[in-house]
Amino acid sequence: MLSILEAAGWPIWPLILCSVIALAIICERLWSLRQNVVLPKNMLVHAVQAYRQNGVTPQLLTQLAASAPLGQILAAGLRNEKHTPAVMKEAIEEAGHVVAIDLERFLTSLGTIAAISPLLGLFGTVIGMIEIFGSQSPTGGGGNPLVLAHGISIALYNTAFGLVVAVPSMVFYRYFRTKVDALLVDMQMQAVKLVEIIHGERDA
Repeated sequence: MLSILEAAGWPIWPLILCSVIALAIICERLWSLRQNVVLPKNMLVHAVQAYRQNGVTPQLLTQLAASAPLGQILAAGLRNEKHTPAVMKEAIEEAGHVVAIDLERFLTSLGTIAAISPLLGLFGTVIGMIEIFGSQSPTGGGGNPLVLAHGISIALYNTAFGLVVAVPSMVFYRYFRTKVDALLVDMQMQAVKLVEIIHGERDA
């Protein structure tokens, strides 16, 4: 591995930094966007049962808001349970925007890494080409073979590593964006059910 880094030259280090950051973001989002963390099973049912038993209590609101992103949205609706369904849905929508920002955390950075990694690889390729042409003598004779080989190594390794970083980053970026959108739609649907249940428009 060390020999590859030496052959790739100094332009490889920004790509290595990007790869480390991308890996950290991917691991963190995989852990944070788990279904049972964002949308705990039967949370809506339990919230409705607690509401029917004791009404809206500070303990219920605190417990919901601290439990999961879905709980934050349900708590926003329950805080306005004495208002009209339109007001409750507006509060839920506002809470949904806050939750969306949290679920999308670091995704912009991951998308940026996916976009700039090929450019950083291209930058390394340009540096390698500069070394290749710089090794040629002014009279047109062959340059130092070692310098020529080093320039080729920089050009090829940086191009390859840029793609190695960019492709997985883009794949996971698209995956996380799709998953966040699906989670937000599911949370909004459950919150709307809560509003309809509270106002007697549907059964639990």
